[in-house]
Amino acid sequence: MTHKSIFLGKNKADFMTHEVKGAMINFENEAYYKIENSNEMRPFFMSIVSDSNHWMFISSNGGLTAGRKNSEFSLFPYYTDDKITESADITGSKAIFQVLKNGNIYLWEPFSYRQVGLYKIKQNLYKNTYGNKVVFEEINEDLGVTFRYQWSSTDTYGFVKKSTFINNSSDQIQVTFLDGLQNIIPSDVETDLQNSRSNLVDAYKKSELQIESGIGVYALSSIIVDKAEPSEALKANIVWSLGIENPTYLLSSLQLDNFRKGNELFQEVDVKAEKGAYFISADLILEANETKQWYFVANVNQTIGDIQKISKAINNDQNLLEIIQEDIALGTKKLVALTGAADGVQVTNDSLVNTRHFANTLFNIMRGGTFDDDYNIEKEDFVKYIAKANKKSFKEERSCFK
Repeated sequence: MTHKSIFLGKNKADFMTHEVKGAMINFENEAYYKIENSNEMRPFFMSIVSDSNHWMFISSNGGLTAGRKNSEFSLFPYYTDDKITESADITGSKAIFQVLKNGNIYLWEPFSYRQVGLYKIKQNLYKNTYGNKVVFEEINEDLGVTFRYQWSSTDTYGFVKKSTFINNSSDQIQVTFLDGLQNIIPSDVETDLQNSRSNLVDAYKKSELQIESGIGVYALSSIIVDKAEPSEALKANIVWSLGIENPTYLLSSLQLDNFRKGNELFQEVDVKAEKGAYFISADLILEANETKQWYFVANVNQTIGDIQKISKAINNDQNLLEIIQEDIALGTKKLVALTGAADGVQVTNDSLVNTRHFANTLFNIMRGGTFDDDYNIEKEDFVKYIAKANKKSFKEERSCFK
């Protein structure tokens, strides 16, 4: 199999810098702020929130870290923003496509510096007004295709990556794809341990595939301790997928170059002492203007019981994708309710002002909390507060507090 490039014959104007534009739009039935030609900007950092305990810090070039509760329950390594931005090619989302057109196979790797200047492309970035969804999009005008992926979250299942491939042309195309997540760390890896002894952590990594359900299980072979005592790792981080029938699964990034070269991939079931990854690969046939979607779901700190429950749902529940989508929508509804309780929902004639106010209020309540019952405060708590905050007034007006 030979990959062709279509760089020859291009005009210099095809690769000139394009103007960066920003605007509020309606995208997938929701209000988003779109940055057009986002790749022309210097990478910047974003925080993706949730109504629950998810956290995600993501660079505009795709590099990220994420987890639940705090940094000790991470899905990807918890580093500083400069390292996260620099690790975009090896951490987080990675997709590679072989597109068959006119008898030639074209290799396309969206959002990668590897192919800068090879194709005429356009990159856009979208973030919804509530701050809990972000979408990366690359349009390949030479091949007539678009790939985008979205990050969102669900309280029950964890993080969700939705991948979308669109055939923009009027012809049928054939596509072989490899898509997934890289540098997934196991459960029980503390931040200090990852930052100071990452190579040692790699040596203890164990990635396993549950073949029937397609769940990737990422755990330590044992807890890393500096003592002569047994310490079993009982929890794991997991990743699984929906939307593609009978794909080839990979649990590491070791075969990515083989895919780039057009070589055959071999399914990985048990990988030790390598950085964890979760990829699926399959062949697609897309008719003119057809769209195909598939999903990745990842969660942290899962027990054996949790994994068996998910495995059963994947194998038996025909409505699992619909349940996940409903839980994502419920999370957005709860996030709006939490922010609204602190007067964060504002309606003016300027949607940008509304979004700014929502974000400011949201981050304020993330730092300081919000009231349980609007602005109604329990008398007992209020009296205790006044007694400490203003002792003079409390003594002078003691009768008011009885």
